[in-house]
Amino acid sequence: METILFYEKPGCQNNIRQKKILELAGHAVESVSLLEHPWTKEELDHYLGEKKIADCFNPAAPAIKSGLVNPLEFTKDEALEAMIKEPLLIKRPLMKIGNRCIQGFDAEVLKNLINLKPVQGAENIVEGFGIEDLNSCPHIDNSSCIKQEQ
Repeated sequence: METILFYEKPGCQNNIRQKKILELAGHAVESVSLLEHPWTKEELDHYLGEKKIADCFNPAAPAIKSGLVNPLEFTKDEALEAMIKEPLLIKRPLMKIGNRCIQGFDAEVLKNLINLKPVQGAENIVEGFGIEDLNSCPHIDNSSCIKQEQ
């Protein structure tokens, strides 16, 4: 099993479920606050990889939902600067597994890297999480996230 460095927004319901799935598959998860980590452009760039820049932004971030920030208007360098200044803009989670850095909880990508099958006895718990969508914010109006940010 793997040790996974897991950058999260503390209290995020999806991040809690994502970590639990990893733990129930037998992995050790080390949580780090995405909001408090001292990001550098180089480090954050490793997680974003070669994806389209707009896909690296958290669509549930209040600044994006309100229209204040448009992810389509950023160069990669500008996006990195904006995300370092305002980490809520970063699509989460960011995970480091071995020497591999990934962004987002994509079950198919993860299955190619690590085991995601729950350990014996935990199958029903994981089924209840609904692994098909662990990236969309479950708060339609994002109200609980906004309250935590203020």
